[in-house]
Amino acid sequence: MIKTEQEYRRSLEQIKHHEQLLAEQRKELEQMGLTEEQVERGLGPARLFQERVRAEVEEYERYKSGDFDMTCMFDNIGRQLIAFRIYRGLSQAELAKRLGVSAPQVSRDERNEYGGASMEKVKQVLKALDMEVVIVPSELNKVSV
Repeated sequence: MIKTEQEYRRSLEQIKHHEQLLAEQRKELEQMGLTEEQVERGLGPARLFQERVRAEVEEYERYKSGDFDMTCMFDNIGRQLIAFRIYRGLSQAELAKRLGVSAPQVSRDERNEYGGASMEKVKQVLKALDMEVVIVPSELNKVSV
């Protein structure tokens, strides 16, 4: 998961560089006389890596635009907190300042996706992000057809 603007920019550059490498590798494999199927099989692992990075970039861009799942479960609350920070346009350092903690502390918390965070900590982060979470019984959350 991309968590900072710096990681986002680095990932965009990585995609661009990787596309060039894939094109070069394709050319080399074709020059070796391999069939299209063999070339594709040879490029498969590199393409999977490229797709993973591209998916992470798209996820970050969705978070920046506010396009994230509004129904969140406690097992992914950490990812949701990170998505909220990205949506608010705050850096980890800016969030740390609002929380009165060090930037490395926020970085560690996000690296672990707030694993083991207390409800108090989650509430503090939400308050610093000017966000709130409403808990709704699951039967009220279902849409009747």
